[in-house]
Formats: sequence, C-alpha cells, structure tokens
Amino acid sequence: MSKLTDFKLLSFDVYGTLIDWERGALTAFEPSLRKSGKTSDDPDFDGKRILQVLHEIEPIVERENPRLKYSEVLSIVHPKLCKELGLEEPTKEESKKFGNSVGDWPGFSDSVEALKRLSTMYKLVVLSNVDNESFKAGNAHGLEGFKFDAVYTAEDIGSYKPDLRNFEYMLKQVKEDFGIEKHEVLQTAQSQFHDHHPAKDIGIKSSWIYRPGAVMGNRKDPVFNWKFDTLSDMADAVEKELADQKK
Repeated sequence: MSKLTDFKLLSFDVYGTLIDWERGALTAFEPSLRKSGKTSDDPDFDGKRILQVLHEIEPIVERENPRLKYSEVLSIVHPKLCKELGLEEPTKEESKKFGNSVGDWPGFSDSVEALKRLSTMYKLVVLSNVDNESFKAGNAHGLEGFKFDAVYTAEDIGSYKPDLRNFEYMLKQVKEDFGIEKHEVLQTAQSQFHDHHPAKDIGIKSSWIYRPGAVMGNRKDPVFNWKFDTLSDMADAVEKELADQKK
C-alpha cells in the first residue's frame, strides 16, 4: 500500500485545483449575461449550467486547435457558449476580453499556504492547459507569485490534457531535470477528465483535490488513489504521515 510520503514530486493541475477556474470564468462571463438582459439568478443561466455547457465546448476546441494559446481557445469558446445558451452574439473584442481574463481568476484560499507546506517534502511542478502568459499572470495574481520547481504548459507541449502527450512530456522533463522516476510522481488535481483518468492510463498515481461543488472536469467514473476536499487537507495528511514515521 503506497503512502503519500513515498513520492518525490507533485505534478499539479492549476486551474480548478489551485486557482478557482469556475468562479473566475463565471465572473468573466457576467457581461455576456447582462448584455442579453439575463442574470445568474435565472435558473436557465445558473453557474452550474453555464459551466456544464462550457465544459462540453472547450475540449472540442482544444482538440481542433492544439497549438492555440489557452486565452485564444477561450476567445473561440466564448461565442459558441453564448450561442448555445441563447444569448446575444458577442463582439470579437468581448470574446477576446473573456479569453484574456484567465490571469485575473482568484486562487483558492488554502492554496498558497498548502503549497508552502508541501514544498518542504516534494518538488512541485505545474502541468497546465493554460498558456505561459496566462499562467504567469494567474500565478502572480492568484497564488502570490509562488515559485514552482518547473512549469510545463500546453503552449510548450503543443497539445491539451487529457492528451497523454502532456503527461509523457512532464515525465520526460522531471526525469531529465530532477532525476525523478515515473513511480515517484503523484498527479495532484481536481479534474477527473483532464488529469486523473489520463494519469491512470499512463500509469501514475493521483491525489484528487475534490473541491466540493466543482462542476468542471467531473466524470461519473472517478479514479484516484487519494481524495481530499482541499489541498490543505492533503498537506495535513502528509504531515501526519511524517509525524507517524518519527514515532
């Protein structure tokens, strides 16, 4: 039976796990609702429905445009989302603004403190679907500029998770950069769709940061080796393992 302390490196999804993807996207989408005279109080336009429709559209755009920056992907997604929801067609500038909002999305309240605690035990790397510029802005804004040991983005790799090439790229890089083997890597993420299922397919274990109430990336057949509501809960569990080992 593996323990959390058996691993040497945590590979993080960021948006949805460390940064509140859903709250950020919904806030950025509010002008589109107002333009059509709608509000999130309308049951046809509640946050859950908007996110579910967005999650249906976004992976298709990513597969069709694997080399586009994530901000550009969102700019393409935006008018499709408006159309699917029956809202007024946005201008190109409005869609571009939605795509560029990624850097403004907020971090979860526990993220930075938990990352600092986990960094005493592990190498921490990013495996994200966002582009480099968006990640840099998002990290500065939502994660107080936390310094990860490495950052691997879809822009660098040329494909989007759940494509296994993203995980192959990460595993190759951590072996070259840190001498860390595949069995020493723990994928740490919220999204079952983007992270946990492909992690299982490629043969690495995963820790599910559940984020209660989250919509994006859910599947009816979740797979994981550990499950925590928050990253702080995971840090608590790691520290407990370490304390027990010293007894």
